[in-house]
Order: sequence, then structure tokens, then C-alpha cells
Amino acid sequence: MKPIEPNELFTTAQDNPIVDVRTPAEFDAGHIPGAINIPLFSNDERAEVGTLYKRASREKAMLRALDIVGPKMSSLVKQASKIKYTDKLIVHCWRGGMRSASFAWLMNTAGIPAATVNGGYKGFRRFAASVIKRDWSFKVITACTGSGKTELLLKMQELGEQVIDLEGLADHKGSVFGGLGRAPQPTTEQFENNLFWAIKDFDINRTIWVEDESMCIGHVFIPHDFYTRMHFSPLVKVDLALDQRIERLVKEYSLFSKEELIHAISKITKRLGGDNAKHAVESIESGNFHEATRILLWYYDKAYNRSIEERRGLIEYEKEFSVYNAEEIAKDLIKRNK
Repeated sequence: MKPIEPNELFTTAQDNPIVDVRTPAEFDAGHIPGAINIPLFSNDERAEVGTLYKRASREKAMLRALDIVGPKMSSLVKQASKIKYTDKLIVHCWRGGMRSASFAWLMNTAGIPAATVNGGYKGFRRFAASVIKRDWSFKVITACTGSGKTELLLKMQELGEQVIDLEGLADHKGSVFGGLGRAPQPTTEQFENNLFWAIKDFDINRTIWVEDESMCIGHVFIPHDFYTRMHFSPLVKVDLALDQRIERLVKEYSLFSKEELIHAISKITKRLGGDNAKHAVESIESGNFHEATRILLWYYDKAYNRSIEERRGLIEYEKEFSVYNAEEIAKDLIKRNK
């Protein structure tokens, strides 16, 4: 069956599953979103074959690979037979080489149509990077901590706008408290794959709305070219009253244990200042979350205002809201963008 080009992959994959035959370790480091991992080799087996290839010969490595895969053939077919598809399985390995070709041959022999991806996962990554680097047109929503930027973005998405929720893709809200209640973050490589997947169907002639972010979200990094273009794009500044922001943050974070909150504060004690950190911790211990939040916002607002002053010339529109209503604010921003 004719191999599928990386730029054709996503149309085909709408109806047909992607099967990644790389090792579990390779898959965990980064994979095509939605792909199913049916590894041809375990992590140790691949290391063994690779060592033979480097230290002995290609022939000896191939023979050892056949020894490993031979007894697994029935199991591989049984695993693949449980996957629903419309036309075929889309199979890839690292570079579109022997692993995916062997797996696709086995599937076709067993009566399960399968096609490989030209260039494999490496080809996908190269194509994804080219899309991420395109000349996208951004509008960046900027606001102090607690202003509901993510909720606002998601509401704009509901209203038909092109939106990228970077924090959602990174599974982190950005601050030292951003990982609370979240799943483990993806790798930076996987974040890049998720970012590509989010924008692959976007219209380059339309605005993409994003939240103002630093290059690092938790422990993942936004691709440099993408971040640079985003960082110097027009800003839309939303101002929400301090008491409203405190209420929103207390409602969100008071659900977590005092121990978790105090541990997060310990990460910024030096920047917050010893006395402020101590007061914030004591407020949490006594259940006074409003006071703790007020202290923390002093720190976060100061950092935010310093950042926004450096780009004040990029502010295209600014408005203050005394009450937070995501739909009302979203409609206002969309109207201003037309």
C-alpha cells in the first residue's frame, strides 16, 4: 500500500487510527496526538538490537530483531484486530523504516489493511514544526492573575473564534500554583505536538486568540519562533477589579489542602519576601484565604505590571470590568476585532 505523506496524514487520520510501533519510552517522550502504541520492541529489546547494530553488524541486529518479533506476531495481530478503522491502519515508527514496514506487512498479510507514513514520526515532527512557524496572526489577551483569561478564551472559542489554550495544552496554569489538581505535564516535545494538533486546521487569514504567557509554562517550553511572534503581537488588556480577582482565586484554590498551598508558597519565598511569605502561610493556616491571596497578588501583580510596561506600545485595546462575565467580555473583544 502506498505510503502516506505527513501533510496527508491528518485528513486520512480523521477516519483511520494511527498506530505507533515505537517503544513505550519513545512514545512517552512524544507521539502524534491520538496515536495508539503497539510497540514492536520493548525498551530493553530495542536497546539490545541497537547495540548489536553498532558493535557487531546490521545482519546480526536484523537476525536478533527477527528472533524477538517472531514469537510476538500473533499477539501483534490480535492487538491490531481490536482497533476500529474505516479504510486502513496508519502505521509509523521513528523514520518510516523497518519497524513500520514490517508491522504493515504483517497486518496486510493478516488481512488488516495498513499503510506506513513516509518519514515516520520524524517526518511528522518536521511537518508540524513548519506549520507552527507559519505567519500566524495573533491577538494576545493580557490581564492580571485571577482575571479569568482561560475561561474567556474558551468562551471565545464557543463563539466561533480561533483559540489556542496554551495552558490547557501544557496542563499547567503557569504560576507556582499552576500544577495543583492537574495531571502530570507532557514533555516539551509532546506539548509541541499538541500545539500543532490544535492549529493544524486553522485559517491563516483569521486571528488566533491566545493568553499572554511566558515562554515556560510549568516545565514545558513554547517553541521559540511561535513564542516570539506571539509575544510581540497586539495586546488586548482586560482589567478586573482586585476584589473580583481575589474572590475568583479563593474559590478556585481554597479547595486544595493547606499543605499543598504552603508548599507552593515555599517556592517563591525569596521573591515574595520573608515577612510576606510568613504572613501568607499564617493566613492559610488560619483559613484566611482572602488575606493570603491578597498578599500573593501583590507579588504577581508587580511582576505582571513590569512585563506589561515593557510592551505597553502593543496594547491595542484596554477595558476595565467591575464584574466578570466571560460571555459579555468575549463578545466585546470579538466586536472590537472586526
